[in-house]
Parts: sequence; structure tokens; C-alpha cells
Amino acid sequence: MRQRALGLAAVATAALVVAGCSTVSNEPAPSGSEGEAAGPFTIGVSNGFVGSEYRTQMIADIEEAASEYQDEGLLEDLVLENADTDVNGQIQQVRNLINAGVDAIIVDPNSGSALDQVFQEATDQGIHVFAIDQAVTAESVINVGIDQALWAETSAEWLAEQVGEGGSIVAVNGISGHPANEARWGAAEAVFEDAGVEVLTTADGGWDQATGQQQMANLLATYPDIDGVWTQDGMALGVLQALIAAEKQDEIVMSGEARNGFLRLWSEQGDGFESIGVVNPPGTGATALHIAMAMLQGQELDEAQLENGHDIVLELEEPVTSANFDEVWAEVEGEPDTYVLDSVLSRDDVQRFFQ
Repeated sequence: MRQRALGLAAVATAALVVAGCSTVSNEPAPSGSEGEAAGPFTIGVSNGFVGSEYRTQMIADIEEAASEYQDEGLLEDLVLENADTDVNGQIQQVRNLINAGVDAIIVDPNSGSALDQVFQEATDQGIHVFAIDQAVTAESVINVGIDQALWAETSAEWLAEQVGEGGSIVAVNGISGHPANEARWGAAEAVFEDAGVEVLTTADGGWDQATGQQQMANLLATYPDIDGVWTQDGMALGVLQALIAAEKQDEIVMSGEARNGFLRLWSEQGDGFESIGVVNPPGTGATALHIAMAMLQGQELDEAQLENGHDIVLELEEPVTSANFDEVWAEVEGEPDTYVLDSVLSRDDVQRFFQ
């Protein structure tokens, strides 16, 4: 399915949360007889978590982008290692791709650092590696994605303003230990501390709507007098459903998500309901594929466009708020409830990152 593009723009000034300086290999792929990179190429994808609509849409975006190159004869195969697994299982996924002889690997990592050794195994063999959605520390890997900390700060600042100094909130997070979760909650927690907002407790919702709903129901039973809820994408619909079941949706303010299920329920709450949905586009994976194909064909990244030497940081879209809700909803209401507001940089758009 062709995804809706929200016009993802240039590199953001804020960097992804990664450590240290970096040394990305920017060497072009082996040359053909006329001095140009040989093809067709094979690209592998490692995804170690499939329990969300975000990841399903991410893979669909990658497959759609890959089909363009396959039709042109530039891409021979897209090899998917796509299954729920832990860090050790994802290490095996990457090794499977190395053994399959891929030219580049796109990975949505389960850890920010635990995969560094296997990434080094790949890059030592001349395989380009791109981490999407969540940043990794490996200096030879190119991180492609939004600034997850800035993503979290955007909704945390909104919620802090809504509940005010002295307000009390709870948080329904993703999966503890995942790099995006840690970057997000670290940034959000700092916002609440600076604003004088009390965080009573946090709970893991696993980026799953049903789990998020159950966790919110449990939190309401324990903390019946909270002022607000901060949550990540993938769980806001469940959180709102729990608030509605407890008849507290008009008493407790919550951050939301840029997903159709939540937006649809938002639209049914009437004019008095307010929330915020910050866009985290699944299309980042397809953007990374366009970058990978350009590099495989011999193009070199412009180091001036990289943060920390190996981060391509994409600007956040304008968040969904009460101010623009009607406009955004009119554009996407025909999509299924699982649809995540999306954007993909085209193969022409990614040229800004190259010399």
C-alpha cells in the first residue's frame, strides 16, 4: 500500500542519543568494468520485534521502496529476518544475513550496544549497516531516524503544561532496555522534573495496545487521583480506552499517538478533548533503503550532513494537536485503525545527504 507522505524534511539540528565520535566507512561498493558500482545488489533486513502495527508498516514501506529497484534490475533480492526475538536471536539474524551474502543490512535493533560485535563482523566484510528507528553506538553503523529524545520532549512538554507545576502523572512506556524507550523516557522524565511534575510510577506496555490498556487500568486502580498520563506510541489507544472505561477521559489529560485508531477515538470525544500525537514515521526504514542503494551504487555521504559522524537525523513532522486535528484527520480517516502517520524520503530527497 502506498503510504501517505507528510513531507519529511531535512536533517534536524538535534542529534540522536548515541555515544562518542564515529568512523563510518564511506567507501563505495566494488566497481564494475566501467568504474561504476556493480549490481544488482542484495539487501537484508533484521527486525527483532513484530508485535506492533508500526513494525508491520515499516516492513511494508521497505518492501515497497525495494520494489522500485527490483523493477529496474538494480536490486536482486530483499532478504527479511523478521521475527520476535531477543538480543541473541537478533545477533543470529544479522549473521544469517551476512552468510546470505547481502551487500547492506537495515536493522531495527533490540539494543543500542549489544549488537556492536556482529555489526563489526558485517562491516569488516564490506557490508553497509544502517540502524533505523533506534540508534546504536557502533561507529561503523549509520543511524537513520528521528531524534527519539526530541520526540519524547515534544509530548512531555505539552503534558507538563497541561497538568501544571505540582501535578502528578503516571507513564506507560514501551519495553525497558530498548534504546528508543530509554532515550524517550530519559528525555521525558527530565522535562517533568524541570517542570515540577511528579511522576508517581511507570509501567511497561510493550508498545501493545491491549497491554497498554491493561496497564492503565491497573494504574487507575492504584492511583485514582492522577492528573495526567504520558505514554509512547503503540499504547495510547489502549490507555484512552482504559480512561473511557473508568469514565475519566474528561478528568485525566493524556499524551496520545499519531495513529488512526487513537485519532478515530479522539474524533469521537467531542471538542473538549485535547491530546497530542507526535509522528514517528515507519517509513524511516524505506528512507534508509534509498540511502543504502545510493551508497551501493558508489555515492559518498557528505560528512557535513552527519551528526556525531554517523547519524542521519530526520526532522520531526508537526505534531497532531487540537489546532490541526481536523485537517490531519480529514486526510487519513479512510486508512485502517492500524495505520501510523507516515513519511518516506524519496531517492531524490536523500541526495541531500550525499556529496
